[in-house]
Amino acid sequence: MIGFVALWNGHIQVVKASITGSIIGNLLLVFGLAAFVGGLGREKLRFSSANVGATTMMLSLAVVALVMPALFQLSVVRSLEPAGLSIERLSFWTALMLLIVYGGSVVFMFRTHRTLFSSVRFTRPVLTRNAALAALIGAAALTAVAGQFLISHIEPVTRTVGCTELFVGLIIVAVVGNAAEHSAAVMLARKDRMDLAVSITIGSSAQIALFVAPLLVLVSWARPPAMSLVFHPLEIAAVIISVGVVTAASIDGETNWFEGLQLLAVYAILAVFFYFLPGAGH
Repeated sequence: MIGFVALWNGHIQVVKASITGSIIGNLLLVFGLAAFVGGLGREKLRFSSANVGATTMMLSLAVVALVMPALFQLSVVRSLEPAGLSIERLSFWTALMLLIVYGGSVVFMFRTHRTLFSSVRFTRPVLTRNAALAALIGAAALTAVAGQFLISHIEPVTRTVGCTELFVGLIIVAVVGNAAEHSAAVMLARKDRMDLAVSITIGSSAQIALFVAPLLVLVSWARPPAMSLVFHPLEIAAVIISVGVVTAASIDGETNWFEGLQLLAVYAILAVFFYFLPGAGH
């Protein structure tokens, strides 16, 4: 919802930064905080390695989708400025492919191979289906209002604090926009329900890369200029680093508080790096 509002108000750079920021934040900040808080007082936290393997493979596809448009623009135009009909069309068709893969992942996880993910423990729902849908719709409406307020204050904040739109989208908007998921993952990890915490953190990153980002690309065609999938090279590098670090920490199906602390340290280093990075376009 925040991405739609920002896109409609012409803040394409903030939208693109919030996409990569959400991926990085979920993988490093939220997963790291969940592992750290959940691992305190426990030797290790265990979760489904099959779930992690399937999700990290989707994240690898997302990395390819982020790298190829930038390489195309750099090799053809000799610039990373996301301009031109060719890059817009390339982004459009890449977005379609990502949406197809995301649809396939839903079928894979909930239909054909659901037994691989059956280790997640569920509890009896507190709300009825209609009440849950009403709460979801109401939350979405309030998020749209909050998003409009947040986006309208981006320029004053960047002038006052002295940071760039890249930092605002990558760190502030990404963290605020995913605050509910962040708190839920940490609380579940503390209750030793790490399977659900992993589904929220790593799964949300895959969802953003394979569903939210391509959907925003398609929506942007209704209000030119269209958003491309050409990202700042340092954003791409940060995503690659995040995917690699989290894969190494989680592929064995277990983690602990020290691994969580290390993930938090990587996120803090990247946040400081982007804060001091001079203003740059996409």
